[in-house]
Amino acid sequence: MTLPANDAFSLGLAHDQPRRSSSRARTPSLPRRSSSPKISFSPPSTSSSIIFSPQPANGMPAKRGHKRKASARNGSKQLKHNGEATIEELIEEVDARIARERKLSPSSLPDKRNTVKKQIDWEIPRKALHSSIGFFTIYLYTSKGDPQTVVIALSTALAVLVPIDILRLKYPLFERAFEKCVGIFMRDSEKKSSNGVIWYILGANTALITLPLDIAIVSILILSWADTAASTFGRLWGPLTPPLPARLFGLPLAPRKSLAGFIAASLTGAAVAAGFWTYLGPVRDNSTWSWDAGVSSTFSGGSAEGGKVFSGWAGLAVVTVCAGLVSGVAEALDLGSVDDNLSLPIIAGGCLWGLFKVLGWLGDIFS
Repeated sequence: MTLPANDAFSLGLAHDQPRRSSSRARTPSLPRRSSSPKISFSPPSTSSSIIFSPQPANGMPAKRGHKRKASARNGSKQLKHNGEATIEELIEEVDARIARERKLSPSSLPDKRNTVKKQIDWEIPRKALHSSIGFFTIYLYTSKGDPQTVVIALSTALAVLVPIDILRLKYPLFERAFEKCVGIFMRDSEKKSSNGVIWYILGANTALITLPLDIAIVSILILSWADTAASTFGRLWGPLTPPLPARLFGLPLAPRKSLAGFIAASLTGAAVAAGFWTYLGPVRDNSTWSWDAGVSSTFSGGSAEGGKVFSGWAGLAVVTVCAGLVSGVAEALDLGSVDDNLSLPIIAGGCLWGLFKVLGWLGDIFS
């Protein structure tokens, strides 16, 4: 029986009769049981045979395993001559690969957690809203809007948002409806706690009520832009920089904060202070610090000559450096469950208020 030529295997029957006859002529006493076939892997157009070899190459009786090895060696020579891979070669290749894998220790294996880059959640809608408050604040200041009107408007918004937040946390149906409307501005941690917008309004209102107007505006700008810069650059380059120490100047720092975020907040706070008191501060009268007069005597309670000690470049450099350092430290502070939208403007504004008081006092001493 002859199989078609395009079959992957063909049995050695009629057309292999001469070869089998010669084999029986050499060893007529051996049984006709064949050893394992040698299979060649070839394209469909090339036919190959499963050759049954009744005895080893040396003509001596042997065990079945020896017959298979000898038959495989003989078949391998024929297949290598045809340029085809044999089962023996494939098995050797697999064994060698397994041996190499076993030699690898667990510590030398690549850690997918380290090699796969974690996708960063940039919180673009939230940060856009967060930063836009700063531009709106500058507009109100330069257009000479009434701070009391702003405080009333923010307090009204707070009176509406607090009951809504209570209903959201108490009723799941209301929570789902609320998150469908403004969920893109919320973090996952805020979905089971108070909304960050409430703390933002509280922080801004507290600064406007308790601090001089120019210091309050700078505090809100630091909240709006320095906090956003710290979050953005901390996520971008935080893993490449060392973490902050546990304490700085005796103050506890949050372990999740990075050096990249601290530097970004410090530079942004310094730029805000320098830009505001150089270009925007003179728009209104009674500024706490000005380029020509230095620290206002009305604010410091000292003399006008003492205030001029820290005017010009000297005073601007001191204010800029201190404002930058205060912004970085205030943003990185670990205050437990206190939201930084509340703490950042209050701490930054309070430190700037104290700085101008100290500069006025030092000006009276050195004048």
